[in-house]
Amino acid sequence: MTTAPVFVSDALRDARPGDTVTLDGPEGRHAVTVRRLRPGEPVVLTDGEGTGAAGTVTALQDRDRLMATVARVWHEPPRRPWLTVVQALPKGDRGELAVETMTETGVDAVLPWAASRCVTQWRGERGAKSLAKWRATAREAGKQARRVRFPSVAEAHTTREVARWLQAREAFGVVLHESATEPLAAAALPAEGDIVLVVGPEGGVTDAELAAFTEAGARPYRLGPTVLRTSTAGTAAAAVVLARTGRWS
Repeated sequence: MTTAPVFVSDALRDARPGDTVTLDGPEGRHAVTVRRLRPGEPVVLTDGEGTGAAGTVTALQDRDRLMATVARVWHEPPRRPWLTVVQALPKGDRGELAVETMTETGVDAVLPWAASRCVTQWRGERGAKSLAKWRATAREAGKQARRVRFPSVAEAHTTREVARWLQAREAFGVVLHESATEPLAAAALPAEGDIVLVVGPEGGVTDAELAAFTEAGARPYRLGPTVLRTSTAGTAAAAVVLARTGRWS
């Protein structure tokens, strides 16, 4: 049985079974010229915000337009507990790697963090391009993982902004830190509300940053006996949380 590919469509708000939906633009071009879909083949469409539609390709127009007849529409509510990763900015393309694997794992939101020990800093045009890459990565990884609700990627935050955000969020806050005595795998995680994982840069979280996050209500936890890179720590921690809160069951 062929697995139906997933494409993003903004025409699903009022879609009903039996409707015909047009997929055009870059997504339509990818479906027609790259995936080479043909009439009769299954397809899944999503708006990336919780709505999905399963259907069948009924017609092709030119090289960038596809029509599909909707067979089923569903709406996925926000998952609980809601999981956000505050991700320190890694060097090079490791930020996209982190976003990709966290999306595939099931993270609901990513908040880029300009920690004091980050070598990379998002400023001006470079920052805008980096943010766009993270958001595009979340979108493409969401499609690959067959998600109908893609993770949001916020603007980059300073340490002070992250602390304020944590305090206002009233979430179960976790700062991954190698000196912590309590393992994340033994933490009493909530079944509802928000969980926030703070992942530091390669150089580590400074004492001042840890103090700011602790004052905002977060607590330090260690992930395991080894120190992971910043681009993999968030994914590993998310897996622990998602398994222990029942979201993977």
